[in-house]
Amino acid sequence: MSKDKVKNPVILQVLPELNQGGVELGTIQVAENLKEHGIKNYVASQGGRMEYQLDRLKVKHFKLPLKSKNPITILKNANKLAEIIKKEGINVVHARSRAPAWSAYLAAKKAKVHFVTTFHGTYGLGPCGIKKVYNKVMTFGEKVIVISSHIKRHVMEHYGIAEEKTAFIHRCVDVEKFNPASVTPERLKTMIEQYDLPTDKKIILLIGRLTRWKGQELLIDALQKIKKRDDFHCIFTGDDQGRTDYTAGLIQKIKDYNMNGRFTFIKHTDDVPALMKACDIVVSASIEPEAFGRIAAEGEAMGKIVIASNIGGSLDNLKNNITGFHFESGNALDLSKKIAKALDLDDKTRAEIASSAQKYIKENFTKQIMCDKTLEVYQNVVNNN
Repeated sequence: MSKDKVKNPVILQVLPELNQGGVELGTIQVAENLKEHGIKNYVASQGGRMEYQLDRLKVKHFKLPLKSKNPITILKNANKLAEIIKKEGINVVHARSRAPAWSAYLAAKKAKVHFVTTFHGTYGLGPCGIKKVYNKVMTFGEKVIVISSHIKRHVMEHYGIAEEKTAFIHRCVDVEKFNPASVTPERLKTMIEQYDLPTDKKIILLIGRLTRWKGQELLIDALQKIKKRDDFHCIFTGDDQGRTDYTAGLIQKIKDYNMNGRFTFIKHTDDVPALMKACDIVVSASIEPEAFGRIAAEGEAMGKIVIASNIGGSLDNLKNNITGFHFESGNALDLSKKIAKALDLDDKTRAEIASSAQKYIKENFTKQIMCDKTLEVYQNVVNNN
């Protein structure tokens, strides 16, 4: 195709809402990158506390009830999106979640423009695979972006998608934000004082909402098996989102193991890099596969010793015994052994692992890499490459 015939993409990203989360963050990052390249782009969602970031970028946001699963609302959203597509000259619609994807797909079809999707997770299939019909809209894209090897296998095995239809684009780490050098002594001091964190013990951190599959209970079981209990303090960071029985169960288990005073619960922090810098070991103990495993990757970027389950996205973003340690998923004994190993590392080995981890993340999982590959997908579908 000659250069003068190359079409420029005009993008509409569609997602349920703009509250904190990996999908929302990725949307903002892509919108910013497109803006920097002078490419017109828009976002449609139900809105949320991250809207201000689009305002800052001067990227127009269309507020629609896109989180709704109501069929009538989905059809109304589709009609409104089709109007927006025609009015703004949009030629690529990028859907990032199921409910809005149905509206986006119908709108793109009506407006006769290109449609792209991102599979951000392994959506539940339901009894006898009944939910596959609902989920399948995420495979309707001309290109289906998959964010890890785990997700790619899931899409191909359960939905019969040909490999050439997929585009492999890992989620990213903001290596400028998650950089130990960027955390000032003042921020670190504030973090330590705010939560009264001990400075004479190795601190183990698990970030994730308080729910069983994130592995908090497993980590407590593993820590109970560590002989030198005075050597560590553990932090759980995440909200239970109303699962108060689970939180109460964790507190009771800690009490039953006679480990009172060894744990700190933090519902939310706006300064994750400072919290990570205050810690020594970052654990991703999920007992179900993480789609990407962002916390593990961010911990590596911060130069921390990361211990992660040997399932899901962590198989991509952590190299066992080189950039961190894998443990057998769901196995408290194996997790305890890896934690004990991390606690006993000498300074030289710890520094070597940290250096390897930071190098690996910078070479494979940066925001620029993710955004460049996403832009390439947009350009290819517009120009039918």
